[in-house]
Amino acid sequence: MQRPRKRFGQHFLHSPDAIRRIVTAVSPQPGDHLIEIGPGRGAITEPLLALGIELDAVELDRDLLPHLEQLAAGCAGRFRVHNADALEFDICACARQGKARVVGNLPYNISTPLLFHVLDQRRCIRDMHFMLQREVVDRMAAAPGGRDYGRLSVMVQFHCRVEPLFRIAPGAFTPPPKVESTFVRLVPHDTPPVAVDDPAVFAAVVAQAFAQRRKTLRNALRDTLTAADFVIAEVDPGLRAEQLGLVEFARLSNRAAPR
Repeated sequence: MQRPRKRFGQHFLHSPDAIRRIVTAVSPQPGDHLIEIGPGRGAITEPLLALGIELDAVELDRDLLPHLEQLAAGCAGRFRVHNADALEFDICACARQGKARVVGNLPYNISTPLLFHVLDQRRCIRDMHFMLQREVVDRMAAAPGGRDYGRLSVMVQFHCRVEPLFRIAPGAFTPPPKVESTFVRLVPHDTPPVAVDDPAVFAAVVAQAFAQRRKTLRNALRDTLTAADFVIAEVDPGLRAEQLGLVEFARLSNRAAPR
């Protein structure tokens, strides 16, 4: 059995209880098409395929591919493995006509850029179930005003409903990570929770506001918004980014959008 490789950020799940809880939370149904990111040794892959679903696995480590193919050979589901970088993988092309369900134990060293890459393809995704570092999930689900609240919170909540499900201790993995993990469900909104004229401008305003989060909005957004814009948006320019919710960010971005 291949040993975990540090350069791939590999922490292989081995706990039967954790695997059972994950499969139960995902709850695959007949006809579902799942895309698994980072299957590793197939701890989740095998029980998912046993339920007779269609599954595409995206694995960067080519040395794991023979093991995954062998593992899936006796299962009821249809299986394809892609030797690819998840940061570049085209989920929509893989999903074809319908919407796929995405699941994975995401490498903690690239979790944030990988989340944004997947969110960019949300139109092809029904839901997502991810194992992530606990502090990343805490940031995703954070409310305005706390230290965990930031750009990731705003952008994930703008695109999805965030449901932290349960924590998993380091001992459930080989090797044990130095942090606790949380299994989380993300469900893309059919309609965004706030009205935004231009999503790209919204993303840019949020990124700029949090780039130097100790600055007031007046200073952080001085190249984007005027004093009059803050008045019309009904947002106090003396506030900091972590004090604003989705509604306030939407108002600010809609003032920036015309320019």
